[in-house]
Amino acid sequence: MKIKERYIWLVCTKCSSRNYTTHKRQKAAYKLEKKKFCRFCREHTSHKERKL
Repeated sequence: MKIKERYIWLVCTKCSSRNYTTHKRQKAAYKLEKKKFCRFCREHTSHKERKL
């Protein structure tokens, strides 16, 4: 059985720039949040999910 996935943007919480794309399950109820490196802020910040 194939799992349906969709692509999302990961947006920096500090400068609001869209840095990364990733995918997650389509029916997932949670909001994705990861700590990633922002090349505009030049530091590791938390990145939240936004729709593509």
